[in-house]
Amino acid sequence: MIRSLRISFFALLFVLAGCAGVDIEDYADSEPRLDIAEYFAGTTRAWGMVQDYSGEVQRRFTVEIQGSYEDNTLTLDESFVFSDGETDRRVWTFDRIDEHRWIGTANDVEGQVEARQYGHAFHMRYPLEVEIDGRMISFTMDDWMYLQPDGRLINRTAMRKFGFTLGEITLVFDKS
Repeated sequence: MIRSLRISFFALLFVLAGCAGVDIEDYADSEPRLDIAEYFAGTTRAWGMVQDYSGEVQRRFTVEIQGSYEDNTLTLDESFVFSDGETDRRVWTFDRIDEHRWIGTANDVEGQVEARQYGHAFHMRYPLEVEIDGRMISFTMDDWMYLQPDGRLINRTAMRKFGFTLGEITLVFDKS
């Protein structure tokens, strides 16, 4: 009986820990302030990697982004080059709702994505199908960007399935 209660208690703690998270509004007063329309205007380059659940690097890549902002619509045309020579392209379109909220769509993302920016941070969560070993697997992408004082932008994305983080993507963006 006591063993069963302990197992139930730790299972409940595990579930609750998985539900806890940072609220982007906690960053409202942080500096420097990030506005994705301003940051991504023009050409931006980034370097990144994909790691599996154990932390092992599975892929490395570079991405060049052409950004334009017109009539409250931000378009990000992303061209990826992976270390094995594979290329990919994603085009995001974000419509500004207000100072903090955007609605985004992308050619390989199902439906609309609500994104929010406060202080130095930007956050969005969206479904994405990823090909792994010839199979398409749907992940929930939990995507956070943080503007640094030197103007670089760090992007961390958790790839989740059934609430478990099975991979992570890290990028560093540079405007120079």
